[in-house]
Amino acid sequence: MPKYVRVRSDPDDKFVMFDFAIGESSLFVELVLPPESFKEFCANNNVINMTPEQMHINDQEEDKWRYGTETTLVGQNHSETRNH
Repeated sequence: MPKYVRVRSDPDDKFVMFDFAIGESSLFVELVLPPESFKEFCANNNVINMTPEQMHINDQEEDKWRYGTETTLVGQNHSETRNH
C-alpha cells in the first residue's frame, strides 16, 4: 500500500509537522519529528508526497468539519439527501 506525507511546517522549523497516511491519503494522522528522524521515517516507509489535488481534498474536508462548509463531497451528499 502507498504511504503518503504532507509537510505542514516551515523548512527552518525545529520540528517537522506532517500528515501521514497509509493506503488512502484522506485518512491521515498528524505527527511531529525532528528533521533527521523525519528523513529516516520517510526513507524507511518509502513515502510519496501528497499531490496538490490530495491536499486540496483534505483541506476541504477539514473545513467542512471545522466550519460546517458544504463544498465537499460529504456536504454535497448531505445536501442531496435533505432535498429528496
